[in-house]
Amino acid sequence: MLCWGHLDWVTMNIILPVGISFYTFQALSYTIDVYQKKLPATHDIVEFFAYISFFPQLVAGPIERATNLLPQFQQKRHFDYAKAVDGMRQMLWGFLKKLVIADNCATVVNQYWGQYAELPGLSLFLLAVLFSFQIYCDFSGYSDIAIGCARLFGFNLMRNFNFPYFSRSIPEFWRRWHISLITWFRDYVYFPLGGSRCNKWKVIRNIYIVWGISGLWHGANWTYVCWGLFHATLLVIYNLLGINTKYKNVVAYGHSLPNIKETFQIALTFFLFVISLIFVRAETMTQAVEYLSSMVSNKFFDASMLQWTNYFCFGLVLLIVEWLQRNKQHALQFPNNRFFGKKAIRWTVYIMIYLLILFNTGQSQSFFYFQF
Repeated sequence: MLCWGHLDWVTMNIILPVGISFYTFQALSYTIDVYQKKLPATHDIVEFFAYISFFPQLVAGPIERATNLLPQFQQKRHFDYAKAVDGMRQMLWGFLKKLVIADNCATVVNQYWGQYAELPGLSLFLLAVLFSFQIYCDFSGYSDIAIGCARLFGFNLMRNFNFPYFSRSIPEFWRRWHISLITWFRDYVYFPLGGSRCNKWKVIRNIYIVWGISGLWHGANWTYVCWGLFHATLLVIYNLLGINTKYKNVVAYGHSLPNIKETFQIALTFFLFVISLIFVRAETMTQAVEYLSSMVSNKFFDASMLQWTNYFCFGLVLLIVEWLQRNKQHALQFPNNRFFGKKAIRWTVYIMIYLLILFNTGQSQSFFYFQF
């Protein structure tokens, strides 16, 4: 027998449709683009609702634009074997990131996060690093699955992640992370406010408005607001230094490793992002502040954190593979050379990934971004 709990205006938030913010943003972008005459209105209700509720990216993005997706519903499509194979490769990589890396990291983070008062400072920072791998592999893994699935059916969705952990600055990081959301706020909030074409103080105002709204989009909690304002402050600093538009090229392009300056820039950007994620993971501002305080006041080292070595190995392998493929659309987009051109090599990689997924011992976790 079904048993319904008491519903009132306070508890209605527990039955909000999954992914409502994503397809609300898609509907808004369509309405705004039609109003601004950037796109002719469609008179086919099936096409319109197919755009709003396209199943691969319905619940967690990428947040598509009507200018990209609607025309694809309006044209004939034929099965493209090469595109389908590439889509399945991207889906396989997405499943690996989600099921093997994100879920295993989540198990450790969920187990130890509340013990910040007892853990040494280095362990607390490394736990935040594991959370950064969890959230990246969880969300970019979903994006890879969605984009690959759409490509399998002949649709091209916009890229949502561009190897952000190799960014040399915070502005570059946000050009590479959750690209569909960042460009949405840029086009529909930042630019209408005047963007960077205003005087210095108005530009600063615009940045804080956009990132304040971005924080609230993630959740009606002061932790998310502080996360947004933290990044707004960093972006303002980079803007005042005049380096906010630098680094649009692939890092260390044509070289095997970054130089010393690039290595320092990547490490600093990653460190700042990891610190900001403490506000995302914390349930309250009090917990976030106490976690940060414990990080610098507790004893520095404890050998117990060595038990997390396996999880960092997953992260290291991820970074190595993505570094080697940083000029590609995704990590399994094999170059057509003498090595990867051989079917035996490619299938060996597929089987290894499949076995990693099959024998993964991590506890299944829901997608982190399903809550937004």
